[in-house]
Amino acid sequence: MSHSYDELYLGEAQANLARMLDFAVYDLHFDITEFFDLFIASNIARSFGSGNPSVIAGRSGIELAYDVLERCGIPEEWITPNYRFDRSEEYWTGWALAYYQWESGRSFSEIIRYVPITAIQAMYQPYHEMDISHFVDHMNSRIDTQMADESNLKRLRRIANITQRELAKASGVPLRTIQQYEQRQKNINKAQAEYLMMLASPLACDPKDLLEK
Repeated sequence: MSHSYDELYLGEAQANLARMLDFAVYDLHFDITEFFDLFIASNIARSFGSGNPSVIAGRSGIELAYDVLERCGIPEEWITPNYRFDRSEEYWTGWALAYYQWESGRSFSEIIRYVPITAIQAMYQPYHEMDISHFVDHMNSRIDTQMADESNLKRLRRIANITQRELAKASGVPLRTIQQYEQRQKNINKAQAEYLMMLASPLACDPKDLLEK
């Protein structure tokens, strides 16, 4: 598997994401879901996931938290962080999630789309006492199961991070038709070749990728 960045930076990346979540929840008093949504919306998640050195290693977790808020236009005064002796569930969540993103190559937004951040936090017991490979296997199983239940069109649209309405506008395929293909009310394998090409273009995929087995 090709990872987003060199393993040399992985430990620091894990520590920084872990500290960011811990600080955001316990010192800045954000809900973990609310803050992680900001992390993704700020595009810092995209830079982190692609291995941008200035993000994964060039900043501390505290600085990352403030960068997220600044990019989202949320003013917050700098405060002295509290350093706890025991690692919190939020800390482990960031630590484990950073590892899984690196290992799987999936973006943070895709991961959270299938397994919410609170569901990952709930895995603290028992996975924080296990080798990280067990957490990776569990995450892969959950995501693969959910992806298998989706049509290829829906999966590719979600990976592209666009709505059905946005896809309809970009492709020229009627919104209702897209909905019917995704819900398998219409068989996309019998779609006109022109429709497949129109849908594939904004999704940046091969038209054949939209067909169901």
